[in-house]
Amino acid sequence: MKRIMAVNLGKSSLRIREFLAAGRTFVLLSLCSMIIFVLAGAASIVRHQDPSSPASSMKGLTSMVSSAFLADMLGMEMPAFQSSGHGESVSTRQVSSFVLRMLTDVNPGSPRSLLAAGMPVMQSGGENLAGKAGAAGGQTPAPEDEPEAAAGDDSGEDGHDAGIEDDSPVGPIGVPQEDPAGSGQSGPGSGGTGSGAPPAADGGSKAVFIYHSHIRESYNPEVSKPGTNPESSKVNVANVGERLAEQLEKRGVGAVHSSTDYPSVIPGFKYTMSYKYSKKSVQEAMSANKGLKFFFDIHRDSAKRKTTTVNIGGKDYAKVFFIIGRKNPNWEENEKFAERIHNLLNERYPGLSRGIWGKTVTTGNGEYNQSLASDSVLVEVGGIDNSLEEGYRTADALAEVIADLYFEGEKA
Repeated sequence: MKRIMAVNLGKSSLRIREFLAAGRTFVLLSLCSMIIFVLAGAASIVRHQDPSSPASSMKGLTSMVSSAFLADMLGMEMPAFQSSGHGESVSTRQVSSFVLRMLTDVNPGSPRSLLAAGMPVMQSGGENLAGKAGAAGGQTPAPEDEPEAAAGDDSGEDGHDAGIEDDSPVGPIGVPQEDPAGSGQSGPGSGGTGSGAPPAADGGSKAVFIYHSHIRESYNPEVSKPGTNPESSKVNVANVGERLAEQLEKRGVGAVHSSTDYPSVIPGFKYTMSYKYSKKSVQEAMSANKGLKFFFDIHRDSAKRKTTTVNIGGKDYAKVFFIIGRKNPNWEENEKFAERIHNLLNERYPGLSRGIWGKTVTTGNGEYNQSLASDSVLVEVGGIDNSLEEGYRTADALAEVIADLYFEGEKA
C-alpha cells in the first residue's frame, strides 16, 4: 500500500516569508545600531578635540564648578573628603546648573551661551568685543594660545580655580634668587624702571605698571631654535615691555616695568600658576606706588606672521590684540579702557590693533588679574614670526597713545 504525503506548500511558504522578514528586520536593526555607534563615536572624538566645549575634558569639566563643590561630591562616597570648614556647597540649583551645562553646553549664568551654537565666534570660548578688525576689516581671527609648557595639578588654566579664589601665600617675588647660568633674565630690565622689584615712588609719580605673566615668550627671529612656541630667558617680551616703559617716561608718564622671570625666582615653578605669581607682582607694585593707574600685561600671540603683521608707511609693525577676562565681574570697565586704546591706535596707525577679545575660563585664565584695576588689560604684541624691531615700533606707538590718554584723563 502506497503512502501519500501531502505537503502544505502554503504554510511552508508563510514560514519562509516570516523568516526572511525577521532576518531583514535583524539586518536593518544591526545596520542602524552600527551607524548610531559610529556617529556617536565620531561625535565624541570631535567633541574631545574641540577646545570650545567646556566638558571636552576632565580639566574643562572641573573648571565649571568650585573646589568645594567637587569636594562635597567626593565626600558623598568617601568620608575622607567631607569638609567641615564650610557650609553645604552642593545645592539643587548647582546640580541643575551643572547637569544642564554638561548636557547642552549652555551656562545658565551666561545668556550669551544660548547663542553659541549658531555663532562660531562665541564657540571659541571668547568673543570679539570690538566691532573692528583693523584696516583690512572682516572677521578678526581669535588669539592663538600656546600649548601648556608644563602640566600641573592646579585647578583650571594658569592656576585659576573657576569656583574659589586661591589665597595660599606665594611670598615676596620682587627680588629674584640667584639665577642659574643661562636661565635668568639678565637682558631687559636690569635696572631702573625694568628692575624685578617695583621701586617705591620717590621723586616722580608712577602711573603705569608693565609686567609679563609669561615673560619668556619670544619671537622666532630672535631665538636660536625657532618653533611654534619660541622662548628665551634673555630676549623676549620683556624687551618690548622695557621699550614701552622707556617711551612713556620720555613722554612724561612715570612707568614701572617688572622683568621678574618667574621660572627662575619661584621655587617649584608651575607654568599653570603664572597668573597667580604675576598677581603678587601687581599687588606689590600697587602697594609701593599708590599713584598707579594703568596696568599692562604684555604677551606674544602664537599666530603666524600674516595675522600679526601690518605695514604702515613702508615699515612692518607687530599687531596688538587686547584680551579681556570675562570672569572679572567688572570686565565691561576693562573693555572700555581697551577700546579707548584700540580706537585711538587704529585711528593713528590703521590696522595696528587686531581688536579686543573677551575670554572665559573655558579657554584660559578668564580673569588675568584684571579685577585688581579697571584700567588693566592683557596685550598680545605680535606673533611668533615677528621681530623685536617690529615689536619696538609697536611699543612706541602704544606709548604715544597711552600717554595721550593719560594726560587727557589728568585734564578732566
